[in-house]
Amino acid sequence: MNDAWIADRMGKIEASGIRKAFEMARQMTDPINLSIGLPDFDVPDPIKEAACEAIRAGKNAYTVTMGDPTLRGELQRLVDHSFGHDDRQVIVTSGTAGGLLLAICCSVNPGDEVIVLDPYFVMYPNLVALAGGTTVLVETYPDFGIPTAKIEAAITPRTKAILVNSPGNPTGVVAPAAELMALAALCRERGILLISDEVYKAFCYDEPFRSPAEFNEDVLVVDGFSKTYGMTGWRLGFAHGPSRLIQEMAKLQQFSFVCAPSPLQAGVVGATGLDLSGQIDAYRRKRDRVAEVLSGLYDLPRPTGAFYAFPKVPERWPSASAFVEEAIRHNLLIIPGNVFSKRDTHVRLSYAVDDATLERGLGVLRSMAKAGGPAPR
Repeated sequence: MNDAWIADRMGKIEASGIRKAFEMARQMTDPINLSIGLPDFDVPDPIKEAACEAIRAGKNAYTVTMGDPTLRGELQRLVDHSFGHDDRQVIVTSGTAGGLLLAICCSVNPGDEVIVLDPYFVMYPNLVALAGGTTVLVETYPDFGIPTAKIEAAITPRTKAILVNSPGNPTGVVAPAAELMALAALCRERGILLISDEVYKAFCYDEPFRSPAEFNEDVLVVDGFSKTYGMTGWRLGFAHGPSRLIQEMAKLQQFSFVCAPSPLQAGVVGATGLDLSGQIDAYRRKRDRVAEVLSGLYDLPRPTGAFYAFPKVPERWPSASAFVEEAIRHNLLIIPGNVFSKRDTHVRLSYAVDDATLERGLGVLRSMAKAGGPAPR
C-alpha cells in the first residue's frame, strides 16, 4: 500500500471512539453495554408495513434529490406551522449525519472557523476538518449550558458557523430557551450561521422542546427519524433552513448521496402523527433511575433529554480513560469523555437499553464509586 494514495485531509479525520466500542463489545462475553446511542425499541409496525408495501409496489428507484414529494410536503407543512418563516425550505437527507455533512461542506470554506461547544458529538470536528475549516472549541463545563459570553469572545473575522446540539450528545442536557434565544440573537447580529442538530428533540423529559430557529429565521436545522423511531439503519434525515443554503445542499446531495433510500422515505410518510408517548415515558423512567442511583456518588448534571448521562468520575481516578479500563474489567462498556471532549474527566453512558441491563450497569457504577480507586496492575 502506497501512503501517497491517501489524501492529506484524512490525517485530520480521527477514527471514532464509539465505533471502537462496537468492536470491543463483540469481543466481550455478555457485556453490559451502555456505550452506544441506539434505541432499544423497534421501528413501529405501521412504518415497517408502509415500507414493505412501498417495496412491493415498486417504489425502488431514485426519488428527486430533495426527497419524495409526499414526505417532503408533509415535513414542509410541519415546519411552516412550527416557524412561520417566509423562506424556510426542507430537504430529505441520508440520515442526520448526511445532512450535517451537506450543511458544513456547503457553508465552510478552507480557513473558516466553526465554533463547537465542548463536549461535542464526535462527528462535528471531523466534518469541519473535511471541509478544510478549523474547529474552535468553547468549554461548557460544569453544567453544559450555552455560555453566550464565552462564545462571543471566541468569534473572530473568520468565524463562519456555530454548531449547537440540544438535547445534547453526550451530556443529555437540554438548553433552556433563554440560552438558545441569546445564541440565536448573537448569530443574527454577527452574521454567523447557526446550525442546530435536533435529532434528539423527541426526547425532552422536563420541558417542551425549543429550537433556536424560533428566534432566528436564518438558523439551519438538521433533524432525522433515526432516534425517534428506532430506525438508525434506515439512514433517513432532513434539514430545513433558508432556501439559498438548502438549494446548495441539494446540489451537493445530487453528486454524493443522490437521495435518501426511496422505499424507506415512503415508509415514514405519516410517521409524525404516531403516538410515541410510551417510548418517551419509558426513557424518562430510565433517566430518573440513572439520576437516582448516580446522584451523591458522581457529579452529574441532570440529564433532561436524549438518552445519555455524562457523570464526572470520582477525583481519585487519574482519568476517565482509567475509569473505563476498570469498568471493562467488570464487563461494563462505557465511553471515556475524551472521545467527546478535550477533557478526560467524564464518561458517557447510554440508558437506551432494557431495564435489566441498565440495573446491571448501574450496579457496577455504584460499586466503583464506593471502591477505593483503580485496581492494582
